[in-house]
Amino acid sequence: MLCFKSEAQEEFVPAPAKYITKFPFVQLTGGVIILKAQIDDIKDSMNFILDTGSGGISFDSATVEEFKFKREKSDRSVRGIAGMKNVDFTYKHSLILPGLKIDNLDFHINDYEILTSDYGVKIDGIIGFSFLRRYIIKIDYDKLMIEVYSPGSYKYPRGGFLIHPGFNALPYYSARIKDERSVSGKFIFDIGAGLCFLFSQDYVDDSLFLNKKHKIYLTQAEGIGGKKTMNTTVVNEIQFGPYRFKKVPVHIFNDEFNVTSYPFLGGLIGNDLLRRFNLIINYPEQVIHLKPNTHFLETFDYSYTGLGIYLINGDIKIIDIISGSPGDKAGFKKGDTILAIDNNFTRSIQAYKTVLQMPGAKVKVLVLRDNQPILLTLIIKNIMK
Repeated sequence: MLCFKSEAQEEFVPAPAKYITKFPFVQLTGGVIILKAQIDDIKDSMNFILDTGSGGISFDSATVEEFKFKREKSDRSVRGIAGMKNVDFTYKHSLILPGLKIDNLDFHINDYEILTSDYGVKIDGIIGFSFLRRYIIKIDYDKLMIEVYSPGSYKYPRGGFLIHPGFNALPYYSARIKDERSVSGKFIFDIGAGLCFLFSQDYVDDSLFLNKKHKIYLTQAEGIGGKKTMNTTVVNEIQFGPYRFKKVPVHIFNDEFNVTSYPFLGGLIGNDLLRRFNLIINYPEQVIHLKPNTHFLETFDYSYTGLGIYLINGDIKIIDIISGSPGDKAGFKKGDTILAIDNNFTRSIQAYKTVLQMPGAKVKVLVLRDNQPILLTLIIKNIMK
């Protein structure tokens, strides 16, 4: 008779993550997430962008002035695609989300007037690393809901993929780009960016992946420091993890403020691509779970107008026009006020931007110029053609 000695096998495991709360969010063009939150004992709700591309948490300077928050100088700087600047701080505030209060947060102060004008809603601040590092965050783009859990062991749903990004306050992950040739790179995982992919010009020049036959269009984006002129085109394929996307619109910018610390990073993955997954962002364990959702197979935004449209003092105005663009050819002038698009008189910048994301469409735009109404015909360019 054989006898076997049995020994207990011990393994230390973290306690299970505990559900804390859930609340809805609003999604703007490009997939950008807006959360409603309160600060301290102020009863008014404020609008915050949820952003994995932010290394802290911040207030808009106009919000700081409105509520008379104490402002203190600092020697710290923030940088973005359009600039780098020293920032002041306001200390020891409470962030109150439905079912969750976080105390003793230090907010840096920035000017988000350009974001408010671009999105058509007041942007009071950006919620980034200071919040995300404390919890497990589940983002459901199908239901437009966020769930928050305490750190701990978490059972991820089947049918998805768990990535292990690198972390340097901001998460970054590798992707493979196939066009003229196939190359790899590391990219910031940025749900606060309302685009699919952003490459630094240095990465494009050095990797030589872009087919020179592709048509390049001059465009503009908004970020820290203001507006940034850049190029847009389409690449044949992008893959990260097991997921492949064909014919992806991308932006290319001159990274003069070294946001990507090239050659360490090649750019960023934005939320117009990431919103095609339901996400579980687990900073405490430094993992992110992606599961394709109902938006996974949606067509990408291939539209191009060359118009910079912003909400200014309650009016939707044409502020920038790129020479030779469809907007320029249609006869728009800087300072035109949009009264309606295709008989839509709602004066909603989000509604109008949705209409202008229909490549190939011919739309009628009623503008006010020198106190006279003018009807213009805009043919929206399809950058795939």
